[in-house]
Amino acid sequence: MNAPRVDRLREAVAGMPAWLVGGAVRDIALEREVNDLDIAVAGPPEGPARKIAEALGGIAFELSEEFPAWRAKDRDDAWQVDVAELRALTIEQDLALRDFTVGAVAVGLEDGVALDPLGGLEDLGKGVIRACGPTSFTDDPLRLMRAARLVAQFGWEIDDETAGMARQAAPRAEDPAGERTLAELVLLIGARDPLAGLAAMDRIGLFDWLFPEIGDLHDVVQGPNHHLDVYGHTMEVVEGILRIESDLERFTGDRASEVSEYLARPLADGATRAGALRLGALFHDCAKPQTRSEEGGFVSFRGHDRLGAEQIDARFRGLRASRKLIGYMSDLTRHHLILGFMVPERPLDRRQIFAYLDHTDPVSLDVTLLTVADRLAARGTASIASREMVAGHMELARDMVGFALDWDRNGPPAQFLPGNELAARLGIEPGPELGKVMKELAAARFAGEITDANEAVEHARGFLEAG
Repeated sequence: MNAPRVDRLREAVAGMPAWLVGGAVRDIALEREVNDLDIAVAGPPEGPARKIAEALGGIAFELSEEFPAWRAKDRDDAWQVDVAELRALTIEQDLALRDFTVGAVAVGLEDGVALDPLGGLEDLGKGVIRACGPTSFTDDPLRLMRAARLVAQFGWEIDDETAGMARQAAPRAEDPAGERTLAELVLLIGARDPLAGLAAMDRIGLFDWLFPEIGDLHDVVQGPNHHLDVYGHTMEVVEGILRIESDLERFTGDRASEVSEYLARPLADGATRAGALRLGALFHDCAKPQTRSEEGGFVSFRGHDRLGAEQIDARFRGLRASRKLIGYMSDLTRHHLILGFMVPERPLDRRQIFAYLDHTDPVSLDVTLLTVADRLAARGTASIASREMVAGHMELARDMVGFALDWDRNGPPAQFLPGNELAARLGIEPGPELGKVMKELAAARFAGEITDANEAVEHARGFLEAG
């Protein structure tokens, strides 16, 4: 938030006890750009919020009926100021009720004096996440996820005593509303170091209590295709997605800039496609413990793709995720094995390419990248992990990325005739049979086998005659 705007904000609350608190103080101390401020006031927040909105040319509205808090913001979401009433008699007592010491620093808006009763600035300098008190996590179990998210965002470490408190409170991790937990998870997975955040989640027991699908992956032994148990493999797949993001040209060739733009698109629930892909990588093998079988020394996980999609659906419905995010992640898991099975069939013909794109739409590009990370994380001794198979997979994936980008931009092949006209010319009724014909015509056009409406009708007649 620029200096003139801060000056107007200060003038708006002149004469009333008010302090800048929370993440804004932390970010200012870290010399980060700040457009989201939290202000604590000694009294009802409505009046100060309305004055701030008037002074800054924005609007003000109540945030919650349960807790006295208001928000002032502009209409373009360029800045916002949350104003809340002190939760205790004094600002020092209010700070003691906050989550972590790094966020328990206040600055008086009128005098600019910093209040740091819990040593938050020192912890900030050391990069330490320390709870403000012994009941921090039981007061609000969402702070368990928040601690791990701060690790991912800032590269900090949770101090040992706080980690112990978190492990004791972990059984209550499911208490917060699902959408609050999902918001923290999306922020964590989209942060600069999600692997550190995931390691923190594992350390404090969140995978055991909040996401047992991930916790149960520990010590699930795989076959000779893999060099790690399923948990270790999963984390390497997430790491592989990060490697792909950081070196798109290597993995996607001359379409790298287009892939970058594609991954930056918002998807759902605050996640970009890149963030959702990372999340999908975390859950893609979640059903392996339930599907593991071993016979004659051969380990298999038959059906883990299908069952995994069902588990993701159930888990993320519980988190009140959007249908779009649930569908995206379920599709990634359901389709993540397909491209690998196609590697020995190279070079693919146009019909095989069409079949892959049609079957994996609308996540064709995303799941292709996931298969790359998955293949790179399988470094066992079996033939599927050989250099030749890995190189073949990388080559096929680079080619498929181009086809997937074109499909995303142009859509599936257009029909030469609308369905009702085609049905009339073929003498059939609209219905499932017509749908099969139109799918065949789309494949034929993609493959270059038909070039106009007349050829489409003749091809369709032959398709029907062949049964």
